[in-house]
Amino acid sequence: MNDISTWDVARNLADGAMWTLGLSLCAFVLGGVSGLALLFARIAKRTWLRRLAQGYIEVFQGTPLLMQLFIIFFGSSLIGIELSPWLAAALGLTLFTSAYLGEIWRACVESVAKGQWEASASLALSHFEQMRYVILPQARRIAIAPTVGFSVQVVKGTAVTSIIGFVELTKTGSMLANATYKPFLVFGLVALGYFILCYPLSAFSRRLERNSRESRTH
Repeated sequence: MNDISTWDVARNLADGAMWTLGLSLCAFVLGGVSGLALLFARIAKRTWLRRLAQGYIEVFQGTPLLMQLFIIFFGSSLIGIELSPWLAAALGLTLFTSAYLGEIWRACVESVAKGQWEASASLALSHFEQMRYVILPQARRIAIAPTVGFSVQVVKGTAVTSIIGFVELTKTGSMLANATYKPFLVFGLVALGYFILCYPLSAFSRRLERNSRESRTH
């Protein structure tokens, strides 16, 4: 297997990177939808709904992603449900992502000045209308930078899914390292792949934060 060329290694790693990107997009989109539901539950007027959402967030923020993936992938088989590594990875990362995005967005909503709530209430707007027309447009500007920043964590979190057999960038690198006996070359390229995926997001997040600070000073 030592006749595998550097080009073959790079080509296979590129395929793995595409799976990493696809899993990241799936988890971020579905996690965003779930996180939005968590946001509304966290600021709901019903106490039981707030506590339920808070408990969900604490569970997924307070336990390692690796353990969550193990429970979803291996635990599901104990109750007669067979999940593919792809489905288990997507489900695990979606739940993980939703917990963090829900809390990030809650903090952004609560950072909106209290006077905005009072002013919109004086217009006889319902709670939903206050959120839709007054609070969320302001919170959205605040939330863009940390949301983009967290997307970097989602991309890097996909590496953990290799432990349940999902063949993404890290798993591909591990198999190639075993086949070529060139771990430094292979994992150096793996690191480069993650850098290529994550650096544009990090740079974009920093730019958004800088623009946000500048807009508040004018």
